[in-house]
Amino acid sequence: MTTPQRSQPAHRSRPQQQTEPIPALIRAFALLGNRWTGLIIGALAKGPTGFAQMRERVPGISDSMLADRLQELTAVDLVNRAVRPGPPTRTLYALTPHGNAFLIPLAALTVWAEDHLPASDARTPGGPRPPAPH
Repeated sequence: MTTPQRSQPAHRSRPQQQTEPIPALIRAFALLGNRWTGLIIGALAKGPTGFAQMRERVPGISDSMLADRLQELTAVDLVNRAVRPGPPTRTLYALTPHGNAFLIPLAALTVWAEDHLPASDARTPGGPRPPAPH
């Protein structure tokens, strides 16, 4: 008679060992590893916005850093930059379809962080939050 095998819970399963890094994952973390990138994309999920309003949506970011990150995200087609004629001339930033597609893994990452990372770091934008109820 055979003994029944127990399956491990999904959160404990081990991924297959990779001998080489996954190229797509390397590209994703190269982009997302830049400070502020995820927060900017998350802020744009609220809808198109101008530069000043974007700065308000991402507290603590400098003008030069915001300009650099928006330029990078525009270059990889996650963000669209549209200049509307004036007066006054207005520049609006919005997520492209590729940027909107990123909101799904960003939401999953947010849930994971809420469940698994302590919220005690005062450097986190918006300050520390109480632990989520379980």
